[in-house]
Amino acid sequence: MKLTPSKINTFNIFKLPAVFLMGVRVKSINNKACTVTVKHRWINQNPFKSLFWAVQGMAAELTTGAIVMAKIAESGKNISMLVTTNNATFTKKATGRITFVCNDGELIDKALQKTIETGEGQTIWMKSIGTNKDGVVVSTFNFEWSVKVKQ
Repeated sequence: MKLTPSKINTFNIFKLPAVFLMGVRVKSINNKACTVTVKHRWINQNPFKSLFWAVQGMAAELTTGAIVMAKIAESGKNISMLVTTNNATFTKKATGRITFVCNDGELIDKALQKTIETGEGQTIWMKSIGTNKDGVVVSTFNFEWSVKVKQ
C-alpha cells in the first residue's frame, strides 16, 4: 500500500485525533522526503501567542514517522518502529503557517535492510526542520527511530 497525504491525514482523524484537531496536515510524501504544515491558531498556541512546542513536535515527528511507515509498508515485512530519543532547538517565535520538512528518507533503507537480514534492531537519526512563510527556521527536531523485525 502506497501512503499518500490523503491516506495519512484520514488515518490521523481516527487514530491520532489530537494531531488532526491541532491542524497538522501532511502535504507531500515520497521515498526521500515528507512535508507537513500546521497553522498557528488559538487552539494550538502557548501563552506567548506562538505555536506550542508540542504541536511543533507533532508535525516534526510526523514528517519522519510517515517516511518510516511508508518504507516499512514497501518492504512487505512485519517491522516495529519506535521513537527512542528526541531533541529540539527553537530559534524563532512560530506564528502563521509553519512547514516542517524531513529529507532523510534514504537513511531508512540501510537500517531496514540490516534488520531484515540480521533480525537485530537498528536505529536511525532523522531531522525535521520547521520554517515560517518567509523561510526562516523556527525549530529543528531530531528523532532517533528504532526499527526491528517482529519475530
